[in-house]
Amino acid sequence: MSYLSELALQFIDGEWREGSGSWDIVDVDPFTGEKIAAITVATVEEVDQAYRAAALAQKEWAATNPYARRLVFERALRILEDREQEITRDIMAELGGTAVKAWFELSLTKDMLREAMQLSLRAEGRLLPSPVDGKENRLYRLPVGVVGVISPFNFPLFLSMKAVAPALALGNGVVLKPHQETPVVGGTLIAKIFEEAGLPAGLLNVVITDIAEIGDAFIEHPIPKVISFTGSDKVGRHVATVAASHFKRTVLELGGNSALIVLDDADVDYAVDAAVFSRFVHQGQVCMAANRVLVDRTVAEEFTRKFVAKVATLKVGDPRDPATHIGPLINPVQADALTAQVDQAVAAGATALLRGITTGSLMEPVVLGDLPADAPILRRELFGPVVLVVPFDGEDEAVRIANDTPFGLSGAVHTADVERGVRVAQRIETGMIHVNDGTIADEPVVPFGGEKSSGVGRLNGESTVDAFTTVKWISIQHGRSRFPF
Repeated sequence: MSYLSELALQFIDGEWREGSGSWDIVDVDPFTGEKIAAITVATVEEVDQAYRAAALAQKEWAATNPYARRLVFERALRILEDREQEITRDIMAELGGTAVKAWFELSLTKDMLREAMQLSLRAEGRLLPSPVDGKENRLYRLPVGVVGVISPFNFPLFLSMKAVAPALALGNGVVLKPHQETPVVGGTLIAKIFEEAGLPAGLLNVVITDIAEIGDAFIEHPIPKVISFTGSDKVGRHVATVAASHFKRTVLELGGNSALIVLDDADVDYAVDAAVFSRFVHQGQVCMAANRVLVDRTVAEEFTRKFVAKVATLKVGDPRDPATHIGPLINPVQADALTAQVDQAVAAGATALLRGITTGSLMEPVVLGDLPADAPILRRELFGPVVLVVPFDGEDEAVRIANDTPFGLSGAVHTADVERGVRVAQRIETGMIHVNDGTIADEPVVPFGGEKSSGVGRLNGESTVDAFTTVKWISIQHGRSRFPF
């Protein structure tokens, strides 16, 4: 069975229901262009109902024994594992993910649920000393209350779960607004899993809507204390501005323009493999993807020849075909916009080392070289199967080029000398970077986040505890204080 049509509803206060807006979000298969479902949008009133339901249910949930809370995530993990085949088909249909992409996303999601089990027990308090005789200082780690989560279309199951599961595990209520391109896999599917896992009604709500209907109501609402947003830097700036004006905390996981650096002593064949995966997994629609491959000029000819040859073997087409490497972009608008950027770059002097065609949402791989140093495309996030190959002379120039971008999310350095790689990595202005690996990695206990325009804050492990809890100081005076008047 497929969940796509069954779950094309709002989920508010434990009830599956139609939205009451005046128009529909149409869920479309990006490969076939066929309509999957139509979902009537949630209104401002329904956003309010969702937040109020979460706030009401949260009080009892926060008081629930954390060992009991943990059982919900154990059951959710079993449900996900039991239904991997159906969910894989839905990932292919709703977002055009290939078999490899679906496996990758499901693996990450299962790891996050396992981490949520542990997070249920990780909100630890502290006792701190005092300069005042007889005083005891207690620090209590408490849930923030309700968290608003806005998730993207590229890894919707994982990136929704990345915030939803930890926030719930730490005793919060959650209202999730998935991207309108992936309302089921990124939203109501998660609600269904937790409903069946025994999560109390009202604690998790999913509203499928759009800013055209609700404006900034999702962010401005007085109930959520934290807004977790994953998406573009442009929208992230707006979320941060609105949230700050209402004294809300934000966790912002934004775009990237990662560089994979190939030093002169690198294993060229291995670097080629890492670069191809880092750029073209899920059609390049990954915030950590290697937009730019920087190669020392001494190995540039060999690397580029092998890299272009391997990219040329990638099969583009139906994501349901196990042989497909590159499926569709999320919609034709995205494909056309990226194609236009390629056209502009070539017109401005770049060389197309490999140039496929764009048909609807399908875009064949593009490898660009000979880019002018001031080419705008070098500093943008490219959310699709386009990669830029840039030669450099020595480490200092590699570092300068890598840092010449407003983004700073991920990266990689390839070298035969691990410590040399670490030294270069330390100079790159990025939140995460990997020596002798790809640029795409996310592990449940390692802080994940970016610098510069790639975001604010971190998630995973202890960083998640900090993001979705607050600290309360309670002091106890066991003797009698002396007051000056």
